[in-house]
Amino acid sequence: MWAYAGRRILYAIPIAMGVTVICFGLVFLAPGDPMVMLLPPDASPADVAYLRKLYGFDQPVPIQYLKWLLRAITGDLGTSLQTGRPVISEVGRALSNTIVISLGAVLLAFSLAFVLGTLAGYYAGRPADRLVTAVSVIGISVPNYWFGMVLIIIFAVELGALPATGMGSAGSDTFSLLHWDQVRYAILPVITMSMVPLGIVMRNTRSAVAEVLANDFVLTLRAKGMGELAVVRHAIRNALPQVLAVMGLQFGYLVGGSILIETIFTWPGTGFLLSKAILTRDIPVLQGAILVLALCFVATNLAVDLMQTAIDPRIRRA
Repeated sequence: MWAYAGRRILYAIPIAMGVTVICFGLVFLAPGDPMVMLLPPDASPADVAYLRKLYGFDQPVPIQYLKWLLRAITGDLGTSLQTGRPVISEVGRALSNTIVISLGAVLLAFSLAFVLGTLAGYYAGRPADRLVTAVSVIGISVPNYWFGMVLIIIFAVELGALPATGMGSAGSDTFSLLHWDQVRYAILPVITMSMVPLGIVMRNTRSAVAEVLANDFVLTLRAKGMGELAVVRHAIRNALPQVLAVMGLQFGYLVGGSILIETIFTWPGTGFLLSKAILTRDIPVLQGAILVLALCFVATNLAVDLMQTAIDPRIRRA
């Protein structure tokens, strides 16, 4: 197990290095000059040249990348062009806010999807299976940003039961589960973010459980007199590695792909931070946020691989 884990970690290193190249290079493909946005319209070319030299944008791109990579390895992602604060602190605070609603969506979506998907797989072809399949199709098909706006209209505008935007009544950017006044602000974003993973994980769980229950060894277990509950437990254990892979991907998408949801609800997470950085061409923040999110995705997939191996040793031998 430890040797397999070591190999997987070694495989993740070149992936992480490739991620740094993409994160650094893609930002320079976007149009516009970030230095122009920092200066007034009547700034002279000398002022622009001085600012470019101050931030190191006057050097060749490969040199900029190497310097940025060496700093990033030590945890220094540079300084925001707009706020003047360290990028690592900006991204760290935003990432913690994103993880709040992402974990909430994971707990809601994965628990419901696993239970309902298992029931649908057990009763494959029956009314319960058709109902769960219909719910999963709706969850996958409905755009989550549209669903979020519908929730705002119903629960915030019409009923006035939940707040529509922000993370606190006083514009707070910190969150605590111990305060109901702050938890209320997370309910609508969590429900909105949970819809797509709910549908995807539900369908994959249903498919995996139904496939396992159709195997010959399940017929043998039943022929030996094993109870249905024990049979279902065996089916779940055999289906779990496949389901875990889908769950891991969905968690990575929730953390890294929440830009629309956070913008709609004005939730100060990484998605909202990225949207502001894109509009203001804040290159250090863009590079730092994309790098952190990409590394979180790589780490999530690595953790899922190790969990799959712990559950099913056949993966390790393969």
